[in-house]
Amino acid sequence: MSPEFARPNGNGTVIPFSPEPAEVVTAEQAVIGSALLDPARIPALAELLGHPGVFYRPAHETIWRTITRMAAAGRPVDPLLLTDVLRASGDLNRVGGPAYLHTCIEATPTAANGDYYADLVRTGAERRRINAATSRLAHLAGDEHTDLADVRTAALAALTDLASGDTWPDPVPLGSHGTLPGFPVHALPNWVGAYVDAVAEFTQTPPDMAATMALAALSTAAGGRVGVEIRPGWREQSNLYLVCAMPPASRKSDVFALMTAPVYRVEDELKTEARARIIEAETAKETALAEVEALMAKARKNPDLDRAQLVAEISGARMLADDIHVPPTPRLTLSGDITPEAVTYQLAVHRCLAALSPEGDLFDSIAGRYSSKPNLGVFLQAHKGERLQADRTGREQPTVDKPALTIGVTPQPAVLQELGSAPGARDRGLLARFLYSLPPSNLGYRKIRTTPVPAPVATAYDLRLTALLHALTVLDEPVTVTMAEAADLAVEKLQEKLELQLRPDEPLAHIKDWAGKLVGHIARIATLLHLADHVNGDWRAPVQAATVERAAEIAEYYTAHTLAVFDLIAADPATDDAHALLQWLRRPRNDGTHRTHIKAHDAVASSRRFKKVADVEPALTLLEQHGWLRTDQPPATGQRGRQPAATYRVHPAVSTHTDRAEAP
Repeated sequence: MSPEFARPNGNGTVIPFSPEPAEVVTAEQAVIGSALLDPARIPALAELLGHPGVFYRPAHETIWRTITRMAAAGRPVDPLLLTDVLRASGDLNRVGGPAYLHTCIEATPTAANGDYYADLVRTGAERRRINAATSRLAHLAGDEHTDLADVRTAALAALTDLASGDTWPDPVPLGSHGTLPGFPVHALPNWVGAYVDAVAEFTQTPPDMAATMALAALSTAAGGRVGVEIRPGWREQSNLYLVCAMPPASRKSDVFALMTAPVYRVEDELKTEARARIIEAETAKETALAEVEALMAKARKNPDLDRAQLVAEISGARMLADDIHVPPTPRLTLSGDITPEAVTYQLAVHRCLAALSPEGDLFDSIAGRYSSKPNLGVFLQAHKGERLQADRTGREQPTVDKPALTIGVTPQPAVLQELGSAPGARDRGLLARFLYSLPPSNLGYRKIRTTPVPAPVATAYDLRLTALLHALTVLDEPVTVTMAEAADLAVEKLQEKLELQLRPDEPLAHIKDWAGKLVGHIARIATLLHLADHVNGDWRAPVQAATVERAAEIAEYYTAHTLAVFDLIAADPATDDAHALLQWLRRPRNDGTHRTHIKAHDAVASSRRFKKVADVEPALTLLEQHGWLRTDQPPATGQRGRQPAATYRVHPAVSTHTDRAEAP
């Protein structure tokens, strides 16, 4: 290994160091840590790093720019003061909060190694720059529609730029999720997948929506009635919380109705079948209570009767009346617009229920429409199956063990942002209990005349889901299926893989609360797939490894979409404004050329969303942090009055490639 890819430790020993992103991130943390441990080294570190934009992580670039600005202004630099400055600029949460500054310090064995780490960061930036340039040239050369002379010109310009040593790394996209994957319909049971594809084609909607509601329908049948034991001591229920966010006019109601129709029909059938039993029990109870009332009336009219004997008769009659149980009207579902208190009571009565809706009414209730603050308890407990107690003032409070709530909703994306802002939704773990889907809309690309759902496909879905609902709703007690040994080992491998992704700077590090429940969700999905596979067979047989692998593929889909949803929840106006500015910068001017330099007032004039320079500054800062712009601050004139406005250089890549987060 060449010397430049080694690092010294505190004893002077050389440790091999590969400039892969994870190691580069560690070096960047050490540079920041060195500056915070020994602020006197900041000028030397800044000189070694050279131009801004050398950091791989935008958060590190933001922290470093703030440190250098504080130092240039003669302000002292330490973690507490830096935290205050980042908080005042609105960047503290973006960079990971106060704790992340201490993470950088802990990643620094000694500030004496800061120069070396700074050199490594700059080297990594230069290598990324070369790699990006060659990748762009390779893409250009591979495009048969590009004139060869243009390819040569671009290659010479790239070589000149690289030879200049002016390091300006490839910009980092605004958002990290890229183009989201489509739902792996092939992982569903054949009778479910065929119907999902047919409904998606007929309604001209993404299959993601139909697939998510299909899982919600399976969860309605099995949730709380069938669980799974992955290995001794580890059990999971099979109910899921599912969200597929789609914009208005996306035919959500049509897809919802098609996928959930068997659920509501079976619910009506159960109500009809139970009606005679309920009336008979009500009549018997009313008769018994009338007997109690008659004895009470007899006692009031005849005070000379034997009181002890009369009390004994009345008590016996009351006990007989109390022993007559009037079964509740069967329910499989809840209305979307219902209070958390009503959800608690209905679960206490029915234990297993589903909240299904093509809209986001349920989230309004969760967020506190009917109370001064959100009531999250029932939604937290009913996902896990923890003991619930209904609050019925002045009466006996019924309790229920192992409640199971299924949620399947298709709200608008903005509803998720509102839910994310509800007090406690993230901190108490509500957001972590959902599986999220955020498919692109087909609006503007839909076919006008479509193929109806084939009758055999619709019949198969209807009959099998109906059979599953009937088979599981008649169970007197919950049933637990086990996992085959190979399936247990498959889950173990998934656990090992996931554990690595929870480490700092790994893909799931910032959603540990959600990712920590992912393997449990895989087990739940696998149980639903297993039941659907064996709806006409022995569904009590062990879950196989192949089923776990299919569930893991579905969970991988939801993981990618969940990352996008958490970005959406955390999004702020500056991000939206930055996207708008990027779109403006990508549009050529009237003469066909692209802007290479802009000023803040140019950005203000680009859109009606900006009224003054102060409105656009947060977006410019964000673009600068991500490497799309670079500030050329003019030197101070030494004269009184307003200083010249800063000029922003535009990264050449703005006109040649698209921010992944904006890809359709």
